[in-house]
Amino acid sequence: MSFLVKRKSWDAVRQSINSQTMDEPILTLEERRAINQGRWFFSLSPSLRHDILRCAQVKRFLDGDLIAARGDPADQWIGCAKGAVRISSSSLTGKLLTLDYVRPGIWFGDVTMVNDELRMHDLMAHGTTTILSVAREDFEHLLAQYPEFSQALLKLQARRIQLLSSQVEDLALLPLRARLAKQVYQLARNYGAPTHAPGELRITLQLAQEELAQMLGASRQRVNQELKDMERKGVLRVELSGLVICDQDALLRIGEAADA
Repeated sequence: MSFLVKRKSWDAVRQSINSQTMDEPILTLEERRAINQGRWFFSLSPSLRHDILRCAQVKRFLDGDLIAARGDPADQWIGCAKGAVRISSSSLTGKLLTLDYVRPGIWFGDVTMVNDELRMHDLMAHGTTTILSVAREDFEHLLAQYPEFSQALLKLQARRIQLLSSQVEDLALLPLRARLAKQVYQLARNYGAPTHAPGELRITLQLAQEELAQMLGASRQRVNQELKDMERKGVLRVELSGLVICDQDALLRIGEAADA
């Protein structure tokens, strides 16, 4: 069965992870590298980066664990250090919509912290996930101590608004094929790893077909049909271990065709 039909069970992973590792209070070298290499975080002054890491608590989760629920108090600012954080919401009819998968190196949750609002979305671990959690009191202290922090958060928000506007525009104007191509291309940029074949990229973020459809506001059946068509044309390949992008230029052209 394709990974797009059903993601592999994580029961074996749950059983194999040592509880001591889950409770480890410090970042591993790989996790620290992911945080430090985040473009936004790297742009901060060394003293601000140091103080953020100094007051951040390391938290580890297994696949599917709830990190925070919609309606919870906004009491933590979060940086992803390993795995991914799925940000999702439900419609009045109960339909699940996945807004984003936050990758390592990305920080989020500052909007509700600044506005003192309740959380607007559910946050769940996708795969074994490590986050850095900065408590509200420490977050406010950093804002008061570092003027550059406020400016950096404004730039972070501006970037998010640009991405959100683009997503809303795509949803309203583009056909599913173009939206799917653009989404897969973005996943390849964020989670792509080279294969042995020249020019190929494997998307390391494991997504079930239903999860990919939730990102596009479409049905699993329609997404499956579009993927099969792209596979027949040699644009991508669907394997048990994930999606493999065979022709990035062709994938980009499909996403841009409807914009012309």
